[in-house]
Amino acid sequence: MRAAVLTAHGGIDTLQVMDLPEPPPPKAHEVRVRIKAAALNRLDLWVREGWPSLKLTMPHIVAADGAGIVEAVGEGVTNVAQGDRVGINPTITDEGCLSLTGSEEYCLDGHILGEMVPGVAAEYVNIPARNLIKLPDHVSFTESAAAGLVYVTAWHSLITCGKLRPGESVLIVGAGGGVNTASLQIAKMCGCTVYVVGSSAEKCDQARQLGADVTLNRAEDPAWSKALYKLTNKQGVDVVVDNVGQATISDSMRGVRRGGRILIVGNTSGPVANIDLRLIFGKQISLIGSTMGPTSAFKAVMKQVFAGRLKPVIGAELPLSEIRHGHALLEAGTLFGKVVLTLE
Repeated sequence: MRAAVLTAHGGIDTLQVMDLPEPPPPKAHEVRVRIKAAALNRLDLWVREGWPSLKLTMPHIVAADGAGIVEAVGEGVTNVAQGDRVGINPTITDEGCLSLTGSEEYCLDGHILGEMVPGVAAEYVNIPARNLIKLPDHVSFTESAAAGLVYVTAWHSLITCGKLRPGESVLIVGAGGGVNTASLQIAKMCGCTVYVVGSSAEKCDQARQLGADVTLNRAEDPAWSKALYKLTNKQGVDVVVDNVGQATISDSMRGVRRGGRILIVGNTSGPVANIDLRLIFGKQISLIGSTMGPTSAFKAVMKQVFAGRLKPVIGAELPLSEIRHGHALLEAGTLFGKVVLTLE
C-alpha cells in the first residue's frame, strides 16, 4: 500500500511516499479503514524535526487526521460496519489508564496518531473502533479530515476548559492556523464578540470573512495588545486563545480583562516564556492549559460540523504524492486553513 512516511528526523527531504505492507486483519474492537483523505497539522512539522524523547520506528507513517471507508471490522465491533463512511478521532486513549480511572477525561496524555504511533497518511490503517464516527452523506472526506485535531482541540479548550459563555468577548492570537479558524467559528457560534490578531492584511480580511468582528494586523501595529486595550474601553477581553506561546503570552496577559481567562493550547513560537507574575495576581488572571480532548468532545464538535454550524477551512488540497509540498506550505505560514492530502 502507498503511505507518506518519515525515513528520519530532519528536513523535508526525509519525507517519502513508499509502498508498505498492508496492516494485518483487525483485532477485536479494531477496524480497518481505507483512507480517502488525511490532513496535516503543525504537529507534523515537529514530529518530522524530532525531539530528544521522541523515539520512532522508521519508516513512520505521518498525519493525525483522516477519514475513509470501513474495509473490515474485528470481533466485538458494533458502532460501525463494512462500507460505512467514517471520520477518525486522532487521540488514542491509553487503555490501561482508562481501565484504572474509568473515565477518558483523566486519560488525555494518550497518544496522537502520527506522533508517538503511526498516522493515517496511508491507503489502509487499523484504528480502534471507539475512535470512529459515521459521516453523513453530505460531509466529504476532506471536510472530516480537516476538522479532527484542530476542532476537538478548540472545542475542548473553549467549551470544556474555558467554560465560554454567550455574550463574552474572545481574542484569538493568530488568524490562519487550524485551531484559530476553529476557535473563531466556535466562539461566534456561541454568540461571542471575536477579536483576531493576524499577521497580514490578507489574513485579517479572511478572518473577517469567517466571522471575526474586529481584526488587528500585527504587521502594521506590533503593539496589538495596546490597540486591543483601547478598543475594549480599557477593559480587555474575557477570554484569550493563545497557541503561539513564547512570543505572545505577555501581550495576551495585557489584553485580557481583570478576572479573565487565557487558554494556552500550544506554543508554536517556543515553549519557554518569561512571565510578569504581577500581571497574573494583579489582574487575577486564570491561565488554563488545554490539549486535545476526549471522545465526548470529538463527538460534540463533529455534530456541529455535520449540522453545518461549523465549516472546516481548507487552504490547500493535494494528492498524497505532494506530502513535501504540504509541509512546505505549513512551514511558510502563509496559508489560511488546513492542508489536506487525498488518496484515490
